[in-house]
Amino acid sequence: MNSLYPKLIIEALEKVRYPGTGKNIVEMGMVDDNIRIEGRRVSFSLIFNRPRDPFMKSLVKSAESAILIYAGGDIDIKGNISVKTKEQPKPAANNLLSEVKNIIAIASGKGGVGKSTVSANLAVTLAAMGYRVGLLDADIFGPSIPKMFGIEDARPVMKKIGERDLMLPIEKYGVKVLSIGFFVNPEDALVWRGAMASNALKQLITDADWGALDYFLLDLPPGTSDIHLTLVQTLAVTGVVIVTTPQDVALADARKGINMFIGEKVRVPVLGLIENMAWFTPAELPENRYYIFGRGGGQRLAEEMKTPLLGQIPIVQSICESGDAGVPVALSETFTGEALRQLSVQFVEQVQFRNETSEATKRVEVRKGM
Repeated sequence: MNSLYPKLIIEALEKVRYPGTGKNIVEMGMVDDNIRIEGRRVSFSLIFNRPRDPFMKSLVKSAESAILIYAGGDIDIKGNISVKTKEQPKPAANNLLSEVKNIIAIASGKGGVGKSTVSANLAVTLAAMGYRVGLLDADIFGPSIPKMFGIEDARPVMKKIGERDLMLPIEKYGVKVLSIGFFVNPEDALVWRGAMASNALKQLITDADWGALDYFLLDLPPGTSDIHLTLVQTLAVTGVVIVTTPQDVALADARKGINMFIGEKVRVPVLGLIENMAWFTPAELPENRYYIFGRGGGQRLAEEMKTPLLGQIPIVQSICESGDAGVPVALSETFTGEALRQLSVQFVEQVQFRNETSEATKRVEVRKGM
């Protein structure tokens, strides 16, 4: 029978490698220094960079097996390895949008999945629920929010506030809206380098009087780019909602988008997934469903990425017609409008849950530091 001591446990854990890196978990600093040994009972913690690490369970099992093989099969280790995650700090606090409670990014891995449609309908639904809402059309190269709100000809005015001249967002349906589309000819193509686009976006955020808001929605451009990095570096984003369709090519890009936001460079929580174009329903046959882009892809991706599925939106002719007419379909008394309103309820619940969890974590950290 081997005598148990921490060095023996460390030597055993050096045999366990993190998949894909070629390094062992000791070398990567994943083993908590506080290894507790009581007789033949051993307990300690493994430290992961993120709470959704896909190898978490398998590494715990590998660590148990390595200790039993290397240090002796009579060791009580099963179920005694806990997991912890490193603190995921938000961007440094600043005075930008200090009166805004929740900053939510609406993103998609690829274009054409209906991200702006979701953003517009979510905004007007939240406003109808009594929340103070702002919507920034951050899709610099393809701004579509002005058309969806029927305010294509609107031009924001400047107002002197304190020592600064600030833009006043256009208000429609109870939502404060700003878009690069207000400042360019809608028929002209914007040929801007990344830095120019990022600077224009910063101006729409910092040089506008958004005032007090419950929700500030950012309709992001599709894909993953420096514009996304600019936003998370400029603002303390509460979380992101990912929009996809059930189609495999859209799901593959949505997966990349989720990984970008939860990755080391961005570190923004994913609040949930929305599956748009989930099925086709003819207006005259509202009970019928035709899965023309595949069935259940959003649900499967949500389960795979361990993120909530906030809702599924069908393809209905009225959604397109309402967007083109500048009247978001969520304002209508239709089954589609009701589906979007239910989605908004799920969205609000998820944001509140995220905020409560964040506050609870902060209180625990404060008590630990006392």
